[in-house]
Amino acid sequence: MIPEFDPALLDEPLDSGPRPSLTWRLDFDKGKVVGKTDGLEAIKQAVYKVFQTNRFWHDIYSPNYGHELTLLLGSSPLFVRSEAVRMIEEALLPDDRIDSVENVEALVDSDQILIRFTVATMYGSFEQEVSLNA
Repeated sequence: MIPEFDPALLDEPLDSGPRPSLTWRLDFDKGKVVGKTDGLEAIKQAVYKVFQTNRFWHDIYSPNYGHELTLLLGSSPLFVRSEAVRMIEEALLPDDRIDSVENVEALVDSDQILIRFTVATMYGSFEQEVSLNA
């Protein structure tokens, strides 16, 4: 039996509205789901998760998810400072709830990189820090 469909549905535009921010609240210390979260707190959690995931390493995630900051380890401080901005933006701006990434600072200390930046969202701004060790 062949399923039937309504040809008029083909002319309706797809909904490409903003991604909802309501999600499960994760307690990373206990490794448990502890309810739901929304708004700025949900985006903070999403940003944290992006920087816990290396891009292209896990088949479960799309190629647009995660970061490539580990490629900066062992590079010159000048290169790290210039590329950190691009890599942070590539990691975060696919999320349509994030408007921009501002005030990116990259500090290099031998085998450690510390990157601080401000994430501007539709719900407000917050400071984020990412630390990488060789």
